[in-house]
Amino acid sequence: MLLHARGRRIAFPRRPLVMGIVNLNDDSFCGDGTLDPQAALRMAQQMAADGADLIDAGAESARTNRPPISESEEIARFAAFISAYQAWAASVAHQAPPFDPDQVWPPLLSLNTWRPEVVAAVLPLGGHLLNDIGALPDGRNAALCAQHGAALLVMHSQGRPKQPHTHVGYPDIMAELESFFEEKLALCAAVGLPRDAVLLDPGIDFAKQRRDNLTIYRDLGRLARFQRPILLPISRKTVIGEVLDLPNPLDRDPGTLACLASGLSSGAHLFRVHCVRPAAEAIKVLWALHAPAEPSPL
Repeated sequence: MLLHARGRRIAFPRRPLVMGIVNLNDDSFCGDGTLDPQAALRMAQQMAADGADLIDAGAESARTNRPPISESEEIARFAAFISAYQAWAASVAHQAPPFDPDQVWPPLLSLNTWRPEVVAAVLPLGGHLLNDIGALPDGRNAALCAQHGAALLVMHSQGRPKQPHTHVGYPDIMAELESFFEEKLALCAAVGLPRDAVLLDPGIDFAKQRRDNLTIYRDLGRLARFQRPILLPISRKTVIGEVLDLPNPLDRDPGTLACLASGLSSGAHLFRVHCVRPAAEAIKVLWALHAPAEPSPL
C-alpha cells in the first residue's frame, strides 16, 4: 500500500507514523497554541526531534464552545507558518533523521482545515496533506488536493465542524464508517483524486458517544478492507477522560498511550498526538514486538 503526498512517497507496511499537533491559535483545548509563527515553528522542530513523521498545523480550534475565526484570519495564520516551516524543512532536508532511520524526514506538513475557500488559498503555498475535519460534504476539497498533488485525510463526522453533535449515536458505528468511507472514496475518485492520495480517519469524539468511540478502538480492523492508511486521532480525547474520570486533558497522556497500543494492534498506520516522544518510543517498541521474529543465526 502506497501513500503519495505532493512528491513524497510512503510505502506500507512500515513502522506506524507519528503526527505531532501544532496549534496556530490561542484557544486550543489543551492550552498549547500560539499565534506567533516562529514559536509554532519551534514547537514543530521539537516534535521533529522527538520523532514526528508529520506535523499537523491547525489555525482554528475545533472546540465547539468557541466562535469560528474569519477565513482571512485563518489564511493569514497558515501563510506565516507554512513559509517558516518550508524554509526550515529545506534547510534540514539532507540531514539524517534525528529519531531513527525510519523517520519520515523532513516531516510531512499537514494542514488541518476544512473550509474550501481557505483550502484554495493555502494549498498553493505548500503542505503535503489536507486534514479535512469537515467530513467531505462535497468534492471541492478533494478536487483542490488533486489539483495540487496533495494527499487528503478524510475524517468521519456529521454536521458542520465547531457545532456540538452530542446527540448523535449509531446502531452500528462500524457499519456507518464503512458506508461513509465507501461513499467518500468514490467522491474522491470522481473528482480526480487518486486513491493512493487518500487516508482515512474514523473521527474519534466527533459526533460520537463513548460507546461509539470504544467500539471503533475494538473493531478498527474492519476498515482494513479499504486498503488505505488509517489515522487514529487518539490524543487526550474526551473518551479517555470519561473512562479515567479526568476532566483535564493534560492528565490524559497515559490513556493516550493505551489507545495507541490498541490501535497499533488493530492495524492503524498513523497516530495524531501531542506527546510525540512518548508516542514515538512506544510505537518503536510495540512495532518490534509485533514484527516477525528474525531467524536465529546458524
